[in-house]
Amino acid sequence: MPEADEKKEKNFYIDIPQKSKAFFLKGSNNSDWGMKNRMSHIFDPDTGKTVMLAIDHGYFQGPTTGLERVDVTILPLLPYSDTLMLTRGILRSIIPPTYPNGIVLRASGGPSILKELSNEQIAMDIEDAIRLNAAAVAVQVFIGGEYETQSVHNMTRLVDMGQRYGIAVLGVTAVGKDLVRDAKYMRLACRICAELGATYVKTYYVEPDFDTVTASCPVPIVIAGGKKIPEFDALKMAYNAIEQGACGVDMGRNIFQAQDPIAMIQSVRMIVHRNAKPEQAYEFYKERIAKKQKKE
Repeated sequence: MPEADEKKEKNFYIDIPQKSKAFFLKGSNNSDWGMKNRMSHIFDPDTGKTVMLAIDHGYFQGPTTGLERVDVTILPLLPYSDTLMLTRGILRSIIPPTYPNGIVLRASGGPSILKELSNEQIAMDIEDAIRLNAAAVAVQVFIGGEYETQSVHNMTRLVDMGQRYGIAVLGVTAVGKDLVRDAKYMRLACRICAELGATYVKTYYVEPDFDTVTASCPVPIVIAGGKKIPEFDALKMAYNAIEQGACGVDMGRNIFQAQDPIAMIQSVRMIVHRNAKPEQAYEFYKERIAKKQKKE
């Protein structure tokens, strides 16, 4: 038996009311503790933002340029990422289990780039996401696509499973070649994902009126990096998105296909977490390249 508490005077701090602090992420305050904890491994609690590193392209593209050898090109970037978005195959085979930040697992798949991409299915069990200690699972949602309803049902089934076990669901708004990338479409796609239970949403930055996309979505939005564009343009896109209400970025090709990927992800972090202007971040990027070339 433990010894009795012999201290005569106790302090119950009667004059200090117990406080319940609101959770820092938009739309997440009513989530369970476990869900909030996992979201805190994706979004930095100090800034409310995230720099997600997307390396899941191979699930339908195969060995994408820059991802031919994930062990060589991506592992050096891990210290600068808040979260990794990837497949369970790459996670198990390459990523060190000592990686301390959030894992977002690609949970939908099926067709390759040779087929109709919207014909996806749920591609993993929630039990495997738990086994891999995932913070979230990601599912592609093809609003307006040929298999729109199927992809929406994929998401809602994952939401049900995620709610059961406290795992977040990232709804990824897919844009097919026949769909227009404008604010009207993004408002529609993001709102549908949020209405049907997505914990947060990944979408594309569009001009004009991206602020109406973030304002009309009741959960956090992160932007996709999209195809490779010049480094300054990518930094400017990240800055504009954050200024207009995005809670972070989920960049892949604009980081790992950059001339200096480590300098690029650090530059993106300056914008997302330190409110740097794109010009400042790009100047840092160029300075890093110059120093590297000087050493060589």
